[in-house]
Amino acid sequence: MASESAGPAELGFVEAAPSWRLRSEQFPSKVYAPLPGRADAFHRCLFLFCCRTPPCCCGLRVFRNQLPRQNDFYSYEPPSEDPPSETGESVYLHLKSGAHLCRVCGCSGPKRCSRCHKAHYCSKEHQSLDWRLGHKQACAQTDNLDNIVPDHNFLFPEFEIVIEIEDEIMPEVVERDDESEIIGTMGEAHEEELESMAKHESKEDRIFQKFKTKISLEPEQILRYGRGIAPLWISGENTPKEKDIPDCPCGAKRLFEFQVMPQLLNYLKADRLGRSVDWGVLAIFTCAESCKLGIGYTEEFVWKQDITDAA
Repeated sequence: MASESAGPAELGFVEAAPSWRLRSEQFPSKVYAPLPGRADAFHRCLFLFCCRTPPCCCGLRVFRNQLPRQNDFYSYEPPSEDPPSETGESVYLHLKSGAHLCRVCGCSGPKRCSRCHKAHYCSKEHQSLDWRLGHKQACAQTDNLDNIVPDHNFLFPEFEIVIEIEDEIMPEVVERDDESEIIGTMGEAHEEELESMAKHESKEDRIFQKFKTKISLEPEQILRYGRGIAPLWISGENTPKEKDIPDCPCGAKRLFEFQVMPQLLNYLKADRLGRSVDWGVLAIFTCAESCKLGIGYTEEFVWKQDITDAA
């Protein structure tokens, strides 16, 4: 996913996948978006983080990392698309290089189990949780420790995102649907309300109707990718102006790259976590120059538009 044009969006759909694909040694969960013609961005990845607790949801954060094809972390050759042999080595579910990560949440894990010295954690709380949910038994089985990660019921479910090119919807179809809905609404209103309704609906209803029409052919889409295209807003309220999108620290402007759709919430099972997160659109803006980072990460910008903005 890397084209920088005003062409059709690339749509992402959730698909269940076996653990060997979700826990790839080369490409763990991320939006993988290399840039054609950029040797330094052969492996270009965008990571979007969201706290499971609603009050923190406004603090969404997105990071970018990019590497050349020849690097110290990934193989020069692409990973195999074939499943591992049933009689071969078990799938290794933890990365073999890089920082140690907590087995529960995936954050930095500087602490480790004092018995096996192989299980890493971010805190005593997560170590205790992992101990109760299986590490107590697995601790002595160090040869198999990295092949089994219990479901701690802490993180969101994991899926593979498959990509398809969006079919174009003719503009006259959008306009016709807009008109029919506005006329239908006005027919039920009192005469004195028509003028005020028309002023409001001419903008708000048209934006929301465009959103509904755009996704009507593929209602299960959870992601829309298109570097440099316009975002698909769910409402005319709380949409950013150019001055609201901060420049990259390198000095370049940021441009829209992808958005996360509200349909993803159906797959996250957020309610099982005790509280629910919510959004209408999460729009991700990244450095227009995709500035060089070495082996580091840089924070990009995310704009959150709530569903309530469309009410």
